[in-house]
Amino acid sequence: MTGQRADLEKLRSFCAAVLLAAGADTPSSAAAARSMLHASRLGVDSHGVRLLPHYDMVFRGGRLNLSPKMHFDRKRSGSGILDADNAHGALAAYAAADHACDMARDAGIGAVGISRTSHFGPAGAYAHAMAEAGMIGIVMCHSDSFVRLHDGAERFHGTNPIAAAVPTADGNPWLFDMATSALPYNRVQLYKSLGRDLPENTASDANGIETRDANSVEMLAPLGGEFGFKGAGLAGLVEIFSGLLTGMKVSPEILPMGGPDISTPRDMGAFVICIDPDGFIGRGLLLAGMERYLTALRTSSSRTGGRVMAPGDREWEEAKHRKINGVPLDPETVIEFERLAGRAGVEVPF
Repeated sequence: MTGQRADLEKLRSFCAAVLLAAGADTPSSAAAARSMLHASRLGVDSHGVRLLPHYDMVFRGGRLNLSPKMHFDRKRSGSGILDADNAHGALAAYAAADHACDMARDAGIGAVGISRTSHFGPAGAYAHAMAEAGMIGIVMCHSDSFVRLHDGAERFHGTNPIAAAVPTADGNPWLFDMATSALPYNRVQLYKSLGRDLPENTASDANGIETRDANSVEMLAPLGGEFGFKGAGLAGLVEIFSGLLTGMKVSPEILPMGGPDISTPRDMGAFVICIDPDGFIGRGLLLAGMERYLTALRTSSSRTGGRVMAPGDREWEEAKHRKINGVPLDPETVIEFERLAGRAGVEVPF
């Protein structure tokens, strides 16, 4: 990306310090930093520390509650609603994951709908947190309209990500994290900064016509290319869980993430599901099954020049590399970090 790199722990401290200087309380700052570092550590740079300037702006602008008082209402033995009180989405999602895990230990499955939340960054961060607790985690969230429908010519769904994580015996979970759009909008922003063309069949101009120019993007395409009805359908599933089952707005009703109004809460929803293997076949048998499955997957035949990988394999390899060599920062992020450091009165992390 660029020759500029930063140490992971320095980045974590920097992100938390900048948000504290913006007025956010310690739990909110720590959760946001934890979430961003999850993505930056695993190479998901579109949802990593390059989100810091946005979070600083919306904390200062009043969109996010600086000191939220979240409330969890347990409806049944395995279900409940977390009112996030317009907290940072990461704080709400980590809290919901904890509640879901607690219920799953009792009921086998715990499901938590999150109301009055906000942008939470990488969905995989919260699925990963549940896998670290020995659970299977599933997470989804909707967002403001930016993705056209299949054959559509206007924005309708958000990027509406889905993530899942399953523990394994080697410590690195099977980790799947995807947008239901052909790519996430933050990757468009990243490609703008890097001056790269977008992949084919991923974005459209104002008329719904495909474009590879990141500067001309007015909407994203649903996942699936010519079979984009599949991505649009998955986005609708996320909408039902995250928006309707939590009593929140649907994507076309949500204020845009980057719009001019940064003082009004967006009334977004999210959904977290935790499954305790001990409520089914048991953790030991699950781990043994995952080992058999992943061994068979990774040793299956690949096409010439290719390599078969399980979800998460590429990310865990990148995490090892970045632990040693640091996180690469795109040029726009370097400039923004210098600006934020000056305002917060802290040192840049590079």
